[in-house]
Amino acid sequence: MAKESKKALTKVPKWELRLYVAGNTIKSATALKNLQKYCEEHLKGQYKIEVIDLLEQPQLAAGDQIFAIPTLVRKVPVPIRKIIGDLSNEEKVLVGLNIRPVTK
Repeated sequence: MAKESKKALTKVPKWELRLYVAGNTIKSATALKNLQKYCEEHLKGQYKIEVIDLLEQPQLAAGDQIFAIPTLVRKVPVPIRKIIGDLSNEEKVLVGLNIRPVTK
C-alpha cells in the first residue's frame, strides 16, 4: 500500500487551474484553447484544468468571486491568481500566473 500512495502523490499536478465560462461562446472556446496551448508549452505534465460552465453551475461563481467571464483562476500553487478574458495575450497570461516561459 505504501507504494500506491507514493505513486498517487507523484501524480498530483503542480498547477491547478479553473476556467469559468458561460456556455459555448467563441470567447470561452478561445480562452480554453489558449490555456491548453500555454499549459502544454510551459507546464507539460504538471497541470490540471477544470472548466466550470456557470450556465450549468451558477452557484460556483461565488466561491472564487467570479464577476466576469471567461475568468481563469490559479488555485495551486498559492497565492490564488485570476485573469479575465480570452487569454489571447500569452505574455500577459504567463506573467499573471507567474509562469516562467520555456525558452525555445
